[in-house]
Amino acid sequence: MAIHFDAPSRTFRLDAKDTSYMFGVLDDEGFLVHCYWGPKLTDNDAGMFYRQIPSPASHERERASIMDVMPQEFPTEDLGDFRDAAFGILDESGHEASLFLYRSHRILSGKPSLEGLPSTFGNSDECQTLEVILEDPVLHLKAVLSYTVFENLDVITRSVRIENEGTSPVRLTRVLSACVDFDGDDMDLVSLWGGWARENNAQRMPVRHGRQSVHSARGESSNAYNPFMALMEHTAGEDFGEVYGFNFVYSGNFVASVEMEQHGLIRALMGIDPQHFGWKLDPGSAFQAPEAVLVHSSRGLTGMTQTFHDLYRNHLIRGRYAHSLRPVLINNWEATYFDFNTDRLLEIASLAAKQGIELFVMDDGWFGSRRNDNSGLGDWYVCEDVLPGGLKPLADGINALGMKFGLWIEPEMVNEDSNLYRAHPDWTIRVPGRQHSRKRNQLVLDFSRREVVDAVWSMIRKVLSSANVEYVKWDMNRILTNLGSAALPADRMQELSHRYVLGVYDMQDRLTKEFPQILLENCSSGGARFDPGMLYFSPQIWTSDNTDAVARLKIQAGTALMYPLSAIDANISIVPNHQTGRVTPFSTRGDVAMCGTFGYQLDITKLTDEELASIPGQVEAYHRLNPLITSGDYYRLHDLFIQDDWDAWMVVSKDRGEALVTYVRILSRGGDGIYSRIRLKGLEPDAMYRIDGTDQILSGQLLMHAGIRVPLPRGDYASASLHLIRQ
Repeated sequence: MAIHFDAPSRTFRLDAKDTSYMFGVLDDEGFLVHCYWGPKLTDNDAGMFYRQIPSPASHERERASIMDVMPQEFPTEDLGDFRDAAFGILDESGHEASLFLYRSHRILSGKPSLEGLPSTFGNSDECQTLEVILEDPVLHLKAVLSYTVFENLDVITRSVRIENEGTSPVRLTRVLSACVDFDGDDMDLVSLWGGWARENNAQRMPVRHGRQSVHSARGESSNAYNPFMALMEHTAGEDFGEVYGFNFVYSGNFVASVEMEQHGLIRALMGIDPQHFGWKLDPGSAFQAPEAVLVHSSRGLTGMTQTFHDLYRNHLIRGRYAHSLRPVLINNWEATYFDFNTDRLLEIASLAAKQGIELFVMDDGWFGSRRNDNSGLGDWYVCEDVLPGGLKPLADGINALGMKFGLWIEPEMVNEDSNLYRAHPDWTIRVPGRQHSRKRNQLVLDFSRREVVDAVWSMIRKVLSSANVEYVKWDMNRILTNLGSAALPADRMQELSHRYVLGVYDMQDRLTKEFPQILLENCSSGGARFDPGMLYFSPQIWTSDNTDAVARLKIQAGTALMYPLSAIDANISIVPNHQTGRVTPFSTRGDVAMCGTFGYQLDITKLTDEELASIPGQVEAYHRLNPLITSGDYYRLHDLFIQDDWDAWMVVSKDRGEALVTYVRILSRGGDGIYSRIRLKGLEPDAMYRIDGTDQILSGQLLMHAGIRVPLPRGDYASASLHLIRQ
């Protein structure tokens, strides 16, 4: 059993692979208090962890003081705990006070799904779920706290459902999915920050007194911050020490916060950002919060990363491509932008097919009046001036070359110069009387409305049914502003942001169910919606619009901190690069793009003969190595965010039978010579490994402790890739 309940002390112990998580009922009043989260324990009596906590019920004289330091599992507002709360409310009388107390619990085999929301999954052999029922006896609200334990991973997931069992509506002002209180040990906060074309930069800083957080109120998880944070011992590092990782299975507004109060106690919270959030909860109705994933590691950041990767590969990503090889694609965007026709696309595809490329993707510009980015969004029908006869002749032509066919869509957006907008201007998110806040000259459709989702899906469905489409790139190129819906009354207007995300999930659910053969790839101005919620629907996500190989090193390293390499879409593009102007070798671009799904974003007709001749070898290497890359254990061999003149990483198979090592010299320094030495990780010490393509055989012990010298040509941006095979 993964979940244990000690009845005499009313204590819960949740045992994952090498981790225990404990909490219990403090007294007869029913306060639910956190006890422990860390390396696995076997002591059934966890009551020792909270017996020294004074009971508010038996110390009424200092009730408020006790509440201010009590380590609560689901803290609320306005009754003495002045730290950030997991729950907030405004009742009909205008009061903010609430208090949830333990009433009962039940233990379930497996893991129930969350209605309307993506979540991790597992069967009865893989996980158990604990539901703890709390009640506010004054407001007649019920909170169901859900904890799922994955027995073979150091993972516990958390979510909460609020039910109104009273006779009056209440207004929820915050419903966060997870809260963990830590003792005041020295800890550091790790998070990811960025922007367009520079996503997911890792940063580490000491947890200090006060509140520190990353968040998004942009309507998307955002490329400014990722819905992730980790707390780690100040002395912990890449491969050692205690680390506690948090990730949010949600694609909208979020907050991940940590607060050290005056006594040095630390509280970590994760959930929907209370900014732009409110929810009117009528009698008899319920609100389901999204899921938070909690990962513990005693092996530093490496252990955390590998646990997240294993969880998402096996218990989040679904569909036919979850564990199968993705086709090598070529996208026409950087080759043609809006200037193309059938002949031009077939010219690119024909040359690509001869090199072994397997999927041709037609990007923006094929529909409505879309000759530039000022018009056409919302009119999802093929423009026959561009593609005579519609989509089928082109798709058939691509298929005749032995390639799959895919296309780009942006269904959440609309241009004012479109038939859809002219017919339904009220279908956009807007505040009456306010000037539109345009971005990329487009507005956002109100996906909180079922009729809008239905109408857009009807058009998209017709397009996808008209030809043999086997890949869709779903883009979303702007943030949400002017938050107003013509369909929501004033007392529900703050529900818009969350209802919008539910609408997106609804449509992606329809797409994946009705067209299971389609490989769906999500994108949002690059990586602005690279989150676990999107991974539930699409096994890969466009990581960044910045395709420069050197810039991609940090972007991909930060992303891989918790997201598996199989989810990272990485492509080779032309030089000078369209985003940075940098010129890098074709081989280096290939080595960097190999760290994930693999493809090309370029005009293949303009490559040099040498570059063109390299493609078949790259495609063959992808086919040979991708099973290792997408299922093995990922190791960082260098911290690029501390020293950025080189980078190295490796992937080791689960049986430690093979490994792929990649090294990139970013800036050459005088006196470095032509060799760089790196120490490898994760190999079997007593095994012997041959470097593929050579006669050199070395022991795992030697490779990990003494390291290996990587020969590189002189100059900047050189790379090398070594494939090790156990003998």
